[in-house]
Amino acid sequence: MKFIIARIKHYWHILNRPAVHLSLGFLTMSGFIAGVIFWGGFNTAMEITNTEKFCIGCHEMQENVYAELQSTIHYSNRSGVRAICSDCHVPHNWTDKVARKMQASKEVWGKIFGTINTREKFEAKRLELAEHEWARLKANDSLECRNCHNFDSMDFTRQSQRAAIQHAGALANGEKTCIDCHKGIAHKLPDIGQSAFH
Repeated sequence: MKFIIARIKHYWHILNRPAVHLSLGFLTMSGFIAGVIFWGGFNTAMEITNTEKFCIGCHEMQENVYAELQSTIHYSNRSGVRAICSDCHVPHNWTDKVARKMQASKEVWGKIFGTINTREKFEAKRLELAEHEWARLKANDSLECRNCHNFDSMDFTRQSQRAAIQHAGALANGEKTCIDCHKGIAHKLPDIGQSAFH
């Protein structure tokens, strides 16, 4: 037992004053390696939380919004390009993605405390949840939409007359963003009357 205690004290002494016992090169290399491991683990965790499997891992999402997405053009279409949850709810560039993940961490409380764990609770909160998401998209100029949809790449001649007029007007005056007109594009609209469209 004395041997183990002596060993622990010896290693604690080394860790307490590493520069006395270890070279600067070793400490620098160890710090670099630890940084690479931390960065790799952090990025791996970020990517795992961006997968569809992760997003629909809880029944609240799978039975509500994911079930609704499956009947939309974002899920199944003639070109076979399918959007997953993170395509529309997480920005692609790194700094905005990290900011969104920090924002989403408070949404975990909903899962922990069961605020939307039944269909009835989800429907009761649907308008509030949708309004938060619409406000977020409005504030960032529909950044997630623009990851795939870009005004500069649109061929207005191949759109319906109404869509072409709306898109050309939005492009010209820059006052509107995608979410202003495209609420309910991937999920059922909550019971809102006309309030969300003004």
